[in-house]
Amino acid sequence: MSQPPATLLGFDFGDRRIGVAVGQTLTGTATPLTTLDARDGQPDWTRVAALLDDWRPDALVVGLPLNMDGSEQDLTRRARRFARRLQRRLGLPLHFADERLSTREARDREAGTVHPAGRDAVAAQVILEGWMAGARLPG
Repeated sequence: MSQPPATLLGFDFGDRRIGVAVGQTLTGTATPLTTLDARDGQPDWTRVAALLDDWRPDALVVGLPLNMDGSEQDLTRRARRFARRLQRRLGLPLHFADERLSTREARDREAGTVHPAGRDAVAAQVILEGWMAGARLPG
């Protein structure tokens, strides 16, 4: 039996900026929403709560920055910590996505233009679409 359509919020974690996108499992597509300023990987949680209120997602997807060989790095551990905080604060199911090459793909999608939501939000779109297409990682 197939799953009902779901709305997802996707996050491209960074220490200074966190890109956010919204996606629909029905279409398998995502849209860049915004880029949140962060301080040591901590966003303005009020803005995150406002996104939750606006979009009412069924689940969250956080990209994990892995090395090209699939091994973890310091940024991977910080992204996991951010994801745990996100899940604790929002109480929604949380999934991880492989985000290798998402920034390069975001740059290619912009093709010389800058998206109003910012490159990090476009990277979140790439991550979310990748997760919906099967680039999922275990928690």
